Amino acid sequence: MTIRRRLGAIATVVAMLGGTLVQAEGTLRVGMTASDIPLTTGQTDQGGEGMRFMGYTVYDSLIEWDLTSADKPSGLIPGLATEWSVAEDQITWTFKIREGVTFHDGSPLTAEVVVWNLDKLMDENAEQYDSRQSAQGKSRIPAVASYEAVDDLTLVITTKAPDATLPYQLAWIVMSSKANWEALDKDWEKVAASPSGTGPWKLTEFVPRERAVLVPNEEYWDETRIPQLDEMILIPLPEPNARAAALLSGQVDWIEAPAPDTIPAMQGNGFVISSNAYPHNWTWHLSRLEGSPWNDIRVRKAANMAIDRESMMPLLGGLMIPAKGFLPPSSQWFGNPDFDPSYNLEAAKALMEEAGFGPDNHLSVKALISPSGSGQMLPLPMNEYVQQSLAEIWIDVEFMVVEWNQMINLWRAGAADDAVEGAHSLNFTYFIQDPFTGLIRHLDETLIAPNGTNWGHYSDPEMQALFDKIKTTFDPDEQLAVLQQTHEKYVNDALFLFVTHDVAPRAMSPKVKGFVQAQNWYQNFSSITMDE
Repeated sequence: MTIRRRLGAIATVVAMLGGTLVQAEGTLRVGMTASDIPLTTGQTDQGGEGMRFMGYTVYDSLIEWDLTSADKPSGLIPGLATEWSVAEDQITWTFKIREGVTFHDGSPLTAEVVVWNLDKLMDENAEQYDSRQSAQGKSRIPAVASYEAVDDLTLVITTKAPDATLPYQLAWIVMSSKANWEALDKDWEKVAASPSGTGPWKLTEFVPRERAVLVPNEEYWDETRIPQLDEMILIPLPEPNARAAALLSGQVDWIEAPAPDTIPAMQGNGFVISSNAYPHNWTWHLSRLEGSPWNDIRVRKAANMAIDRESMMPLLGGLMIPAKGFLPPSSQWFGNPDFDPSYNLEAAKALMEEAGFGPDNHLSVKALISPSGSGQMLPLPMNEYVQQSLAEIWIDVEFMVVEWNQMINLWRAGAADDAVEGAHSLNFTYFIQDPFTGLIRHLDETLIAPNGTNWGHYSDPEMQALFDKIKTTFDPDEQLAVLQQTHEKYVNDALFLFVTHDVAPRAMSPKVKGFVQAQNWYQNFSSITMDE
């Protein structure tokens, strides 16, 4: 530890005094959009924000994202696995485990420990099986059929069928310490208070709904990612105006998703607004159960053409990219769809009339929405805007408002679950930076909820054939063409209510230095320093 870090650590006093979190030298205080500290045991909750702040900080995955560049989309890089390959049978994958990696408790990472971690998610009969972590991780690796440790540094995973997207799936799965779990009486609740990963940060303090304190892992295996800060403190602030007030008053140094109408005041006071394009969308996921009003393609297309996305931009301070489909127009997978979901109110009304609706015969739909959450932007005013837009074409929207973590549970439960109370739609933001999370998982008939995240119970033979082709096409150029065809079907069939793409705005004190905002849901906090 450097002298500066040592002195900073000794001088650090973190306390809640009159509602103000006091800062010490070398401490970054972050106001998150989440309403609680993400699950700390390994696989996090709280969506992408949970993985951003508690997943890829305290933990590592076999395969990780390159978060070093702001100028290009992130690609996959070696993490706890130094290399991987697939056999000629296209289902047997071999991973070489990085030698010399230790957990925060000092225990070594081995292939057997990786198997133990996969069992905690996949095997309900395993002693270490954890339903909370399984709910967050199991659906992320649907390709996995079996796995075994060949030796300390060799892991073999067999997939159910050929699946070229397996490396992307494994980037979701982080490794927690078996030895730590055993030392804490094999009790995940105790692990939550004192977790152990292999990541660049260690969790030293955890107060639910109040704060989590992370400090550098000085023995981290990648010297370039050993944090430069003394501490990073995570503070749940789900209400946008509360986050803005905390930043402006000096209670925090960094906030996620600043309220757009507060940005001019922040900039006027010297605060920095950072943003970048990233693989994100803001949609309504539509139920395709029998009797759902969204089964009529005329209604789906009409709804998409009823939203004036350009006029929504001032609501978000211009910090959005109007949707032309499920993927951003700049995506290499966008293709050339025939349907244009741009604003066209007269055409939308004509489609609704063709479907049998009009001024004297309205269509009623129910939508699940959240007041905040990872990637949700400003969900309440945005959904009110959508509600008003759909009213113009005689679609009356009733909202069911639930907390973000509950929304994630309802998304995984699916449209047929009693808990959604008959909702026809679910407002959800999606991580769309790889073939599986970007396209396959939402509509694959084998992943119909609760077996996966096909919330709406969609099933279509043509789409299924495209998904199968993605998985069996290992040549990158050939796979690109299939991905474009898949997205064209997404758009041409108006399978979602496409609204917008976020640009991941965050506001920070001018004292924050060294941050490079990657084109990714996740970020590297190790390069950050604080000016004195």
